[in-house]
Amino acid sequence: MPAVEVAELKDGDFLLDVREDDEWRAGHAEGALHIPISEFVARYGELTEAAPQDGRVHVICRSGGRSAQVTMYLVQQGIDAVNVDGGMQVWAAAGRPVVRDSGEAGHVL
Repeated sequence: MPAVEVAELKDGDFLLDVREDDEWRAGHAEGALHIPISEFVARYGELTEAAPQDGRVHVICRSGGRSAQVTMYLVQQGIDAVNVDGGMQVWAAAGRPVVRDSGEAGHVL
């Protein structure tokens, strides 16, 4: 499965967060698109509308398991998608900002 390290992500890379609503509310990467894995198939159109046409979709969850499932699905659909190794836990540990919808500092559940 295609994967990328958090350190390889650049500002402006398209990020899809597939964690559940409570995890998202606690803290997320600013600018990420949030579609919980439990709603992913029903909300798939939101991703295709928001994702860059010729760009890569970086899929993230808490630790990499759920995002790996979504990445495999997207690749099967012909979308250039990669799993973010280690997920939001590694994101936060690397010092990347974790925010709430209010803009305040957040944390990873």
